[in-house]
Amino acid sequence: MKVLVSLCVFVPLLALATAEEEAVLESILRDRSHIEETLRLAADEKAGDYAAALQRLRKIYHNSIRPMEQAYKYNELRQHEISAYPGRTLGDSATDGEITSKPMVLFLGPWSVGKSSMVNYLLGLQDTPYQLYTGAEPTTSEFTVIMHGEKIRTVEGIVMAADSSRSFSPLEKFGQNFLEKLVGIEMPHKLLERVTFVDTPGIIENRKQQERGYPFNDVCQWFIDRADLIFVVFDPTKLDVGLELEMLFRQLKGRESQIRIILNKADSLATQDLMRVYGALFWSLAPLINVTEPPRVYVSSFWPYDYAPDTSRDLFKREEISLLEDLNQVIENRLENKIAFIRQHGIRVRIHALLVDRYVQTFKEKMSFFSDPELVFKEIVDDPDKFYIFKSILAKTNVSKFDLPNRDAYRDFFGINPVSSFKQLSAQCSYMGGCLLEKIERAISHELPSLLGSINSSKNPTLSSCEATGCGEKPKNRYRRN
Repeated sequence: MKVLVSLCVFVPLLALATAEEEAVLESILRDRSHIEETLRLAADEKAGDYAAALQRLRKIYHNSIRPMEQAYKYNELRQHEISAYPGRTLGDSATDGEITSKPMVLFLGPWSVGKSSMVNYLLGLQDTPYQLYTGAEPTTSEFTVIMHGEKIRTVEGIVMAADSSRSFSPLEKFGQNFLEKLVGIEMPHKLLERVTFVDTPGIIENRKQQERGYPFNDVCQWFIDRADLIFVVFDPTKLDVGLELEMLFRQLKGRESQIRIILNKADSLATQDLMRVYGALFWSLAPLINVTEPPRVYVSSFWPYDYAPDTSRDLFKREEISLLEDLNQVIENRLENKIAFIRQHGIRVRIHALLVDRYVQTFKEKMSFFSDPELVFKEIVDDPDKFYIFKSILAKTNVSKFDLPNRDAYRDFFGINPVSSFKQLSAQCSYMGGCLLEKIERAISHELPSLLGSINSSKNPTLSSCEATGCGEKPKNRYRRN
């Protein structure tokens, strides 16, 4: 009987304690309503219109651009020459997975600066079984891709690389050791319906890259080339720039428009100390960023708990909303950006085809009955300027000299692809299919711009989106301090 009485007293007390703990937890958690409002997660999208535009884009690519890629083996041009152009690249050869993929947001930075906590905060995963593991020590050793799925599950790296619909199949070239360090997480989430997050291992300056067991910098470059937005995260205790971080910023050159620098855990400092840390971060990064104006640094604390007392909470909240607006812009413009990237890709394929055509034409003109084909072509490929290969392209076509690839790339290209295996562009025509050059030029000059114009004309921003992004206002300079 005494036991029964004790239980009757204990159970209500336990329930009361649990309720009190939940109340305390709610009091220290930060309000997340501004995330949903800024990112417009409650707004319904016109999925049919978006899918129809993607289908049209895919058709243009397969009918007008891909045949030229295959005819002139564009994907065998040296990879670093292809990705050396400023801005995002689509890889060797654009696939359906890359065309239909969502915008990618990449998190980079030193270890334990709050990258995984930031992902947890944006997705509301804190204190759930699905949150990314965080801690004061280096915790993330894998490249973690967080993407949308019908149910929550983990996808192994080898499965992601084998599935061509995911656009991660090119990662197989980095080897089995890397694929074991690649993991995907699928979950149903409104934000992940529009964007994909990639969390990366933290940079540890006292560890050699070779000890990771895979080419870390090359893998980072692959993700950087495909990222629509790159968050480089620091905290007040890790402002030093070592060799690995310096190498990372070298890889980011040419992609400054995608970079957002974040000074995280800002509420851990008093205002005066925060100003000193802010200046120290600028001093460390200034030599590494190739822009005429200083980069925009977002100062806040990106995790679910309330800001520390006696700190600049209003400033931190405004900075966070400003960063969310940048993310929302990437989401809102994802289809326009994709069309622009496909068009840029098509321009590069066209330039490559024109150059190969010029090499073939020059080779045929210099050949005679008694000539040695190998010696003749070696002379051409070793000194293309002597035969006006590149200058003739500039003179006869509307190609900018800044878009021309490196001359040395074609020495390697023709080393594995004999010049005799290529036809001239004038011979790449058929009665039913038309000419490859005319089709790709029509796609670049008319079809893709027309598709882009139809999307822009069909957009009718609502009042809420105008309040968030400033419709009709002069675009903000994202590198100028507000």
